[in-house]
Amino acid sequence: MADAALPKTSTAMPSASSLWAGILRGEMGLAVGVVGIIVLLILPVPPMLLDLLLAVSLTGSVLILMTAVLIKKPLEFTSFPTVLLVATLYRLGLNIASTRLILGHGHEGAHGAGAVIE
Repeated sequence: MADAALPKTSTAMPSASSLWAGILRGEMGLAVGVVGIIVLLILPVPPMLLDLLLAVSLTGSVLILMTAVLIKKPLEFTSFPTVLLVATLYRLGLNIASTRLILGHGHEGAHGAGAVIE
């Protein structure tokens, strides 16, 4: 009798499409971003990928600046402190990755550390 009162729960793993949909909606975007920053700190980054990530950082900076300038009321951008913190951590990770690349491959010449870093 006691078994009939318990709700039935599913122990199935979520599908990849539902996880991807959660990331795109922003539910897990911050967590994925922080894990990406940690991976950037630990793993070596190829020069071409570092150039791309530096371009993404610059583009993100312009987007944050334009959003902050063009809002009408401060309450329209309430996530500004969080966005600023994550962007700063992302740039710190890029700084560490580029320093590692320069110290490890700087002797290879101008393109040893990427085209952006010269």
